[in-house]
Amino acid sequence: MLKFVKGHMESITGIEIYPLISLLIFFIFFVTLFYWVFTAKKEYINTVSNLPLDNQNDTES
Repeated sequence: MLKFVKGHMESITGIEIYPLISLLIFFIFFVTLFYWVFTAKKEYINTVSNLPLDNQNDTES
């Protein structure tokens, strides 16, 4: 099965760019995500992390 798919893919011209594009998108997304995580303010992280607990208190009262 894999030989059939590989042989079929090799016959398509210009297909070698798609793995490079997907790797580039993956890399840029996760580098941006790591940058945002390390530069996020602690106040914002604490506020967002406490949101589920705040909703729970509102429904019980």
